[in-house]
Amino acid sequence: IPNSVTIIGWGAFSGCIGLTNITIPDSVTIIGRGAFSGCSSLKSITIPFVGAKAGVTSSDTYQYPFGYIFDTSRYDGGVATEQYYYGSSTSSTTSTTYYIPSSLKSVTVTSGNILYGAFYGCAGLTSVTIGNGVTYIGESAFLGCTGLMSVTVADGNTKYHSSGNCLIETASKTLILGCNTSVIPNDGSVTSIGDGAFYGCTGLASVTIPDSVTSIGYQAFAGCTGLTSITIGNGVTSIGLFAFSGCTGLTSIKFNGTIAQWNAISKGSFWKRNVPSACNVVCTDGTISISEA
Repeated sequence: IPNSVTIIGWGAFSGCIGLTNITIPDSVTIIGRGAFSGCSSLKSITIPFVGAKAGVTSSDTYQYPFGYIFDTSRYDGGVATEQYYYGSSTSSTTSTTYYIPSSLKSVTVTSGNILYGAFYGCAGLTSVTIGNGVTYIGESAFLGCTGLMSVTVADGNTKYHSSGNCLIETASKTLILGCNTSVIPNDGSVTSIGDGAFYGCTGLASVTIPDSVTSIGYQAFAGCTGLTSITIGNGVTSIGLFAFSGCTGLTSIKFNGTIAQWNAISKGSFWKRNVPSACNVVCTDGTISISEA
């Protein structure tokens, strides 16, 4: 598609079953609904933004997710994918079931904002590349991307983002991070772990949260059944609802502060639901059993 193109219309490539790869230039500012519906052989796609149009921000309505360009019609090779996103309101989410090609494994987003739920439930994706034009990644952007093995951040992107079920560190070099190899930078740049940040990352074995982090969000590590140990910095003042719910493999929580500091942390209901009773919270001046924590 040449750089002279600015709009890809509704259903433009619908039913192109032989199409395997496509690159959409940054000149395109609108992609119509179902533009690639029925493209059952599509393996990779490069898009200038996620959704219907360029320039959409987290404060706007109709923050359409990735599935929008594939639409809601069934076709052979399409996987029903329920995606949650902000529609007519930004105070509560809505959901739509889109049919995304099962063959599609790789997506590159070159610019714009990757908003709440952008790739929600895209379990078939194995890799995502974040271009240096991407400046924001919202909560739950990769929630349910259980097949995602790597997130590659392009050279030149200097942001840090917590999102979906991967914490993405972007720097002046290319980094490949994913659910099984997640790193939280210890340079003061990360101050919170967002809602659902690592939700369902079953391959995640250990995490160290630096002292710069002050809050751990709702369901941040929920369902991380492979998580055996976690270190929490002494800057944390709040742990959200269900933050560690379902972490059935957790054997210890190390807290880089005193028992008094731990007790002063605001903890949401069921933050430790189904954490094994043998798990302890190890503070700098003593140990607390999880039942008392």
